[in-house]
Amino acid sequence: MKCTEILFSPTGGTKRVADIVAAKLAEETALIDLTVPGFSSPQDALGAEDAAVIAVPSFGGRVPAVAAERLQKIRGNGAKAVILCVYGNRAYEDTLAELQDRAEQAGFSVVAAIAAVAEHSIMRQYAAGRPDERDRAQLENFAERILAKLKSGAAEKPSIPGNRPYKKAAGAGLIPKTGKACTNCGLCAEQCPVGAISKADVTAVDKKICISCMRCVAVCPQKAKQLNSAMVSAAALAMKKACSVPKSCELYL
Repeated sequence: MKCTEILFSPTGGTKRVADIVAAKLAEETALIDLTVPGFSSPQDALGAEDAAVIAVPSFGGRVPAVAAERLQKIRGNGAKAVILCVYGNRAYEDTLAELQDRAEQAGFSVVAAIAAVAEHSIMRQYAAGRPDERDRAQLENFAERILAKLKSGAAEKPSIPGNRPYKKAAGAGLIPKTGKACTNCGLCAEQCPVGAISKADVTAVDKKICISCMRCVAVCPQKAKQLNSAMVSAAALAMKKACSVPKSCELYL
């Protein structure tokens, strides 16, 4: 059985979780990276005998719009899908429900779902170090159960929480600024998933396009892309009650 990871993972947290699951489903996996700028439809189609791990971060309780759009360019052709959303220990709300709908619209058959916690991409004190060893053990055990389901030929849909219609999508959040350490190497502009950073002047960011994914912060070799510390502190304080108690992975089979 071939397993393909279909990922939108701007800062790497979503990929870390998806890798744990996919490694248990198949010895070798392929990758379709929804994060790359200018994403286009992959040439290799999946088939009903294949499996896929479709993974995205939860952005304000929703699937990132660009990830949802790019997922529709993939032909599932009945491939069995494990859908996975990653969130920073606050809540994932309608993300899994929306991801299920998007995956089915693309032709996938959803057989399992996971909501996993990973270190928050902005307020890193929340879920710091996660996924940790306890998460890994839980995810690996669940992946083995998914594999058993796939081998048995069972294809019933899991019961997944969420609302339809989905909650209203939030607008762009905090937008990174460019500090004096910037050497104008252009890596942030090259890797911005939505092309919000000017390649001619990396200090210029189109705020109408930026999705606050923190990809530029993660890839900058000089650590020159930073958020306003006062605004981050204020946001962290507002989320403290919701994020302080560690949450476990939620698994649906």
